[in-house]
Amino acid sequence: MKRLNGLVRWYTAAALLALVFVSGCIPVLPYTAAPVTTPPAETNSNVIIPVSQPVGEVLHSVADVVAKVKPCVVAISTEVTAYDMFNRAWTQQGAGSGWIISEDGYIVTNNHVVEDASSVVVTLDDGRSFEAEGVYTDELTDLAVVKIGAKGLPVAHIGDASALRIGDPLVAIGNSLGMGISATAGIVSAVGVSLASSPGQTLLELVQTDAAINPGNSGGPLVNASGQVVGINSIKIAQIGVEGMGYSITIDQALPVIQDLIAHGRVVRAWLGVGLLTVNPVVSSRYGLTAQTGVMVTEVVAGSPADEAGLQAGDVIVVFGARDMTSTHDFIRAISGLLVGNQVEIVFWRGDVQNSVFTTLVASPVG
Repeated sequence: MKRLNGLVRWYTAAALLALVFVSGCIPVLPYTAAPVTTPPAETNSNVIIPVSQPVGEVLHSVADVVAKVKPCVVAISTEVTAYDMFNRAWTQQGAGSGWIISEDGYIVTNNHVVEDASSVVVTLDDGRSFEAEGVYTDELTDLAVVKIGAKGLPVAHIGDASALRIGDPLVAIGNSLGMGISATAGIVSAVGVSLASSPGQTLLELVQTDAAINPGNSGGPLVNASGQVVGINSIKIAQIGVEGMGYSITIDQALPVIQDLIAHGRVVRAWLGVGLLTVNPVVSSRYGLTAQTGVMVTEVVAGSPADEAGLQAGDVIVVFGARDMTSTHDFIRAISGLLVGNQVEIVFWRGDVQNSVFTTLVASPVG
């Protein structure tokens, strides 16, 4: 985590598709096309991003795993300008971790490690330090990419998180407590975990591990017994009586986001343009719905794909993109796996009549 004083500054999702309130409602914002923030020319799609590889040779000791990965792990130091109750500025320092994904200076970390930072300094395993040339973030997934002006860097090997099984050994490596790169070992405790990281924000498909993940570890790699990155450490449950529950974003979920951040400076997501509410017996009774499950449309943005498809407030979507809808989380999962330009079928109830329409998804609005 970023704050060494123990005060974890949780982020708030800006991407509307994942802004899920306690009621289960997804609100919408008016669609306004915005230009893509493009990184410098040398940091665009020419960068070669490694792809997930099958599990390789199993290393027989944690020391061997650490020796293989540690040269690719970095310490990140940040400065954030804060203001006291009298509006006087002061500098708050933080620390986190990252790992090198491209030999020409691209480093993966967490959004909450670098968000709002006025200064980001990356220290390599060989002791060299670099001021960040660019910082590209995605609040929705708590991921970020930092660009530094270095070449010929050691690159971490990427693994296949879908192959993880409960009980598989794992090693977490990072800048724990801001005291330099260290390692902790554990196992896969659970896979496919969904966790509310802050009010209105849920991270999906996480890996749970009992490897100790402390403040400063955020953004560092979680690696398998072959020394391959299978996750990005992101969340530590720190409550009285709760021990051995650390969480990582799977590399399978993270890679498409990382690729977008490098190529475009932001993540380009598919967008339907609706507000949604999970339908349950209480909601169904309150609104006099025929459907007992699904997601009810609460609002349709003018000119959006939903509007062009003829959807209206009060419609209950039961199938979206060939996936059954039982909650707003189902919708988030479904649309996050689709691309801009994909045509999807929407099956919905309007009153006691079931309808089916097709629409083409567009890029999500910004801000």
